[in-house]
Parts: sequence; structure tokens; C-alpha cells
Amino acid sequence: VQLQASGGGLVQAGGSLRLSCAASGRTFSRYDMAWFRQAPGKEREFVAVIRSGRGGGRSYYRDSVKGRFTISRDNANNAVTLLMNSLKPEDTAVYYCAADEHLIMSSLQNARAYDYWGQGTLVTVSS
Repeated sequence: VQLQASGGGLVQAGGSLRLSCAASGRTFSRYDMAWFRQAPGKEREFVAVIRSGRGGGRSYYRDSVKGRFTISRDNANNAVTLLMNSLKPEDTAVYYCAADEHLIMSSLQNARAYDYWGQGTLVTVSS
């Protein structure tokens, strides 16, 4: 599967952004879809994941974004979205969408578990 992320930009603290990830291929619904982010000088970190139907369709978030970010998927249009509200300067990073099949629970937040990655989109939150 090929992934194309979009929607990043510059926003003031407290604002909102919607990131989108478009996927190619006819088996999109089988993939667990995730967002990761990487700030300058830091390692890539998990943000959110939404499981495939086989995986139960549930979503999971890192603690620092719970209640502010929402991940959703549209299997009919091969897309996953990350709605980010109440943005903070510490959310500034390049955001990547990622996909893989048959992930086990313990791997969902591990970037190394994902084989497919989008190119990244920059989110900058000013204070």
C-alpha cells in the first residue's frame, strides 16, 4: 500500500488541524492505520492508531493527546484522518501515517512494526 499524508500547517496554540492520509490499493480495510510524529532531535513517537475491522476497529492514543485528537477511517475512500484540537506547541512535529496488517496489540505503538509509511506532513504550533 502507498500512503500520502496531507493537511499540515502553521496554527496557533489552541487551534485545530485535520490531517489526512490517502492510501492506494484495494485492501485498505485490512490494515491497521496509525499516525506517528517526529519532532526535531527526537525519536519518532506513536500518536494514534485505528485498527482494521479484523482487529476490532478500535482506536488508541498516546496519553498526551487523549481527549484532543481523534483518529477515524473511511474504508470506502481508502482514507484515515487525524483531527487535532486544542493544539499545543509541544505537538509541533512532522506527522507520518503508517499502515500494516496483522499487528498484535503489543506492536501497535511501535514504529518498527509498520512496513508502510507516508512522506510526512509538518505541523507547527506557535505559542
